[in-house]
Amino acid sequence: MKYEELSKKIIAGVGGKDNVKSVVHCTTRLRFKLKSESAAHTDELKAMDGVITVVQSGGQYQVVIGNDVADVYETLIKVGGFADGGSVPDDDDETERGNVFNRFIDFISGVFTPMLGVLCAAGMIKGFTAMFVAFNWLSENSGTYKILYSIGDGFFYFLPIILGLTAAKKLHVDQFIGMAIGMALCYPGIVALNSSTTVLTTLFSGSMFESQIHATFLGIPVVMMSYTSSVIPIILAVWFASKVQALAKRIIPTVVKTFLVPFVTLLIVVPITFLIIGPVASWLSDGISTVCVMIYNFSPLVAGVVMGAFWQVFVIFGIHWGFVAVMMANVASQGYDTVLGLSLAASFAQTGVVLGILLQTKNEKTRGIALPAFISGIFGVTEPAIYGLTLPRKRPFVLSCIASAVGGGIIGLAGTKMYMMGGMGVFSIPAAINAKTGIDGSVYGLIIAMAVAMVLGFALQMLFGRKSVDAADSKAQVQATEAEPVLAGGPVAATANGGATKIEPEVTYNTATLLSSPETGHVIPLSEVKDEVFSSGAMGKGIAIEPTDGVLYAPADGEIALVFPTGHAVGLNTSDGAEILMHIGMDTVELDGKGFETLVEKGDTVKAGQPLVNFDIEAIQAAGYPVTTPIVVTNSKNYHDVKLAFPNATEVNATEPLLQLN
Repeated sequence: MKYEELSKKIIAGVGGKDNVKSVVHCTTRLRFKLKSESAAHTDELKAMDGVITVVQSGGQYQVVIGNDVADVYETLIKVGGFADGGSVPDDDDETERGNVFNRFIDFISGVFTPMLGVLCAAGMIKGFTAMFVAFNWLSENSGTYKILYSIGDGFFYFLPIILGLTAAKKLHVDQFIGMAIGMALCYPGIVALNSSTTVLTTLFSGSMFESQIHATFLGIPVVMMSYTSSVIPIILAVWFASKVQALAKRIIPTVVKTFLVPFVTLLIVVPITFLIIGPVASWLSDGISTVCVMIYNFSPLVAGVVMGAFWQVFVIFGIHWGFVAVMMANVASQGYDTVLGLSLAASFAQTGVVLGILLQTKNEKTRGIALPAFISGIFGVTEPAIYGLTLPRKRPFVLSCIASAVGGGIIGLAGTKMYMMGGMGVFSIPAAINAKTGIDGSVYGLIIAMAVAMVLGFALQMLFGRKSVDAADSKAQVQATEAEPVLAGGPVAATANGGATKIEPEVTYNTATLLSSPETGHVIPLSEVKDEVFSSGAMGKGIAIEPTDGVLYAPADGEIALVFPTGHAVGLNTSDGAEILMHIGMDTVELDGKGFETLVEKGDTVKAGQPLVNFDIEAIQAAGYPVTTPIVVTNSKNYHDVKLAFPNATEVNATEPLLQLN
């Protein structure tokens, strides 16, 4: 598998399979739900080839991959042995930590993410079909039109069934129960009742909740609503089903659970959905739509400027999922949405800035990121541009937000409406076409806004962003030099603790080497180090010392291959060909050099026993960090064995024999 090695590293980086509750992916990110985010090695993941960055937001641990995310996800699922589309059953999921807002965002994204690709595809087909009619390329009476339109419209018409599946999966409900609830809401006989001419009575007369009653259930009036294409009713119904199912499982004997649990769940949930949940949820949807329309009508220009300016910030923190839910509710209740469309210029503003960076940079690696980011941005996928280019440089990101705000304002002035959930980028244009009125000024306004945002983003970057491009590249090169030194056996990448991960070379066995102890203190097996990167042996074989004296010495003659700016880690290439990494403490990179005094620089030639680093044990421990020091032979595979010079040693003095490499 092409991405097998990367997938293994990502799984290890998020704390191992046992730390994963679930993983899904969107257009550019692997979205992990972790049992403990503190167990993940975020810095190591960020430094990993194939990973753009890591974002922790909305209760999710998001590993940004870029355009290859779907292939990486498919491989990761197989490598990790994740079942059920990336989920790991967890009986304690209901008690997960996090505030209400984070849990809401996580839930909404978990419901929509699995179907996002097909959702956009169906919207694109529906939008393009409407466009073909507007251009008189197709007739609404033709078989071609009806078949094409059924592909797009059918998905949205039966959306409650699909949401029933994804919501059930997210809430650990039997997925067929979720689908069955959605099917009941879309059942033709129920749909027909909503438009029945037979009126039994009228409830809530004279109020905004006035409802004609066309049917009863066990004598109780049923307030009929239109549930096809709806969002909130099915989600709330499945949430209620999760409670009923859990209760049924506790009460019903195991021998008959297979059929009685679904029987009881459906028999309770579906009627209550029609009697209470459905009407209340529909009124709630109408209320949300009304509030959004009020805000929009107050000033479409201001609404567009604000939405455009902050949309990319919303994407970074995952808040945009809330707007997706609002958009779906608006389309279901009033046939169109005016909110989400205000964000459609953002990807073009970002793309314009990226084009400027592409023309300005002299760095080949930056060009390698910018070109595909520019192409994907045209189609609405901006995460590679945001995380790989503009956000790290700060000013280009701000410039893109300014251009996006202008574009959003134009969209607001044009009165653009979205009639369906369509594609992204240029593919979102057909979703703004009204199937009845065709292409009008609001659609042209959207296209103009996209063009203006892109041109303005490009111009702002060319005028005001030039200095940040090469400056950022130079800084990145310095950091890469410090974090990815090339030792005799091959390159090394940074770890979570600011150390290094060896990229293994072809094995060539070296001559025997004796290493002296770089510290005075207690000898500890590497397996007992409280950091999986070291304790697992992934870095190589070695030993650890709990120091009692704050000096790190050279364990052999050689050349300094690595000195981290923070002073907590030193790499040494010995004269005999051994590659040694000495890492003072766990997570001590967070101290930013406080408590450390480096006495050597990269490239220095040193002798065995020469002091390399002075460190303040008491100050480091007072800051809450251990000083346990792994001493690792990162090219261990070049030796038959790496063992203690004195197998029973529990204490050692600096410069005394410590490790024997054969």
